[in-house]
Amino acid sequence: MTHPLILRADEGAVAVLVLNDPAKLNALSTPMLHALAAEFDAVAADPAVRVVVISAMGKAFCAGHDLKEIQAARQSPDAGAAAFGDLFALCARVMQQIAALPKPVIAQVQGIATAAGCQLAATCDMVVASDHARFGVNGVNIGLFCSTPIVALSRKIPQSAAFELAATGEFLSATRAQALGLVNRVTSADDLSAQTMALAQSLAQKLPAALRIGKAAFAAQTGLQLDQAYAAAGSAMVDNLLNSETNEGISAFLQKRPPNWA
Repeated sequence: MTHPLILRADEGAVAVLVLNDPAKLNALSTPMLHALAAEFDAVAADPAVRVVVISAMGKAFCAGHDLKEIQAARQSPDAGAAAFGDLFALCARVMQQIAALPKPVIAQVQGIATAAGCQLAATCDMVVASDHARFGVNGVNIGLFCSTPIVALSRKIPQSAAFELAATGEFLSATRAQALGLVNRVTSADDLSAQTMALAQSLAQKLPAALRIGKAAFAAQTGLQLDQAYAAAGSAMVDNLLNSETNEGISAFLQKRPPNWA
């Protein structure tokens, strides 16, 4: 490999991580997954970073797993369940890093996001898409049902719609993806970067502790029974209120002035 698979460019408190393997349509190869894992560890530990944007070089956001790598592994002496299991376990760990990251993560999708590439976008907290973007879990078209990608997808859109996509191998347009809840905002290709950064900078102005507590609470209450969800959310509200900077935010609001957050 003669080029870095991930490029990082910070814009103020926003870390932009760019998938940089356009010749392979930014496929989630094992090296790409390891590079992502390292970058997520770095931004998680960096107090200067408040928001993360994932974008991509070239015409595709991400075409999923590297099928050439998969076929090569099939021919190697250690091929079989263990080799394939290791790949999907690594991918699952990376996806869970995004969920566990104590900062909002935005996917900036300029082109196709298919199979594990759609999984990557769906795992992010928000998605801003070009009107040229398309989303799909299309492995069934080559005989491989996208079972792991629909874990993320079925948590973003109705389950019947997620299963239909996985079973038919069809694509969603950006506008249809927005209507189903996968995409937050759709913009022109020319405005994609600016619109994504505007959203990211808006989030970066919020109290980091509030977003950290809120992101964890949002994930924790999802799928719980109603009483359990309120109990979990109430506990998070208590934690948030006990934060000294939250006190500053409330005081500033009551005094009609901007909060003085560090």
